[in-house]
Amino acid sequence: MILHCCDIQLNLTQARIMGIVNVTPDSFSDGGQYSGTANAVRHAFELIKQGADVIDIGGESTRPGAADVPVQQELERVIPVIQKLRGCGAVISVDTRKPEVMLAAIAEGAHMINDINALQAEGALAILAQSDVAVCLMHKQGLPATMQQAPAYVDVVREVQDFLTVRMAAATGFGVARNRIVLDPGFGFGKSLQHNLKLLHHLDRFTELGVPILAGLSRKSMLGQLTGRAVDERDFAGGAALVIAVLKGARMLRVHNVAACADALKIIQAVEASDE
Repeated sequence: MILHCCDIQLNLTQARIMGIVNVTPDSFSDGGQYSGTANAVRHAFELIKQGADVIDIGGESTRPGAADVPVQQELERVIPVIQKLRGCGAVISVDTRKPEVMLAAIAEGAHMINDINALQAEGALAILAQSDVAVCLMHKQGLPATMQQAPAYVDVVREVQDFLTVRMAAATGFGVARNRIVLDPGFGFGKSLQHNLKLLHHLDRFTELGVPILAGLSRKSMLGQLTGRAVDERDFAGGAALVIAVLKGARMLRVHNVAACADALKIIQAVEASDE
């Protein structure tokens, strides 16, 4: 399975790592730690060295309860980082739901747009259709500010799958080729602990949609609920969750601790190769 990202063809026969670079003061895991262009760029190159295939740059926190960031402020955070990472060898992804940021990021050389809003904002579909970048379409219920206030589903797996099917059809209908699309069930975005566990348990059902699946489980609150660990102490639990995700078919892993994820993937790949 190949993901077309402009001039980069990312082979997803095996799972790939998306390293998180939050250029924000208020992200739930590392808010403020990598704010500022120099810190963000330095961190991105360190993640690439550790094994990241994709660098996901975010200029707006989408944690539960997060407030919206003005377009201009988000641009000022992410565009200089993209410019400094050109030619770094990794796929440059921008985590945004704003069409204005998508357009500017693509113009500056981004290879991928990671949209928690699944291109539902006015103009987003057209921007992606007129480009050659990859896109990740994510499911969420509600808005970041309120999404964790009593999320409810009749059948969370079916409903998330149906939503992603509809959004993928909207994208392809607008002219976005299927080989440019990744789908994300959106762990922690308008889901209770039981919703998240059910999605992870049945993640293999999402592979039936025929495009790569991204799993974003790193340091999520579900891990804290299960282990009682603080945000910065959840990497062992996150590693276990990501191994399950890979065995269930995930082909892109969005993580903070790239080195630990890379080690886990080496073990999975070695075990799988031993039976060939």
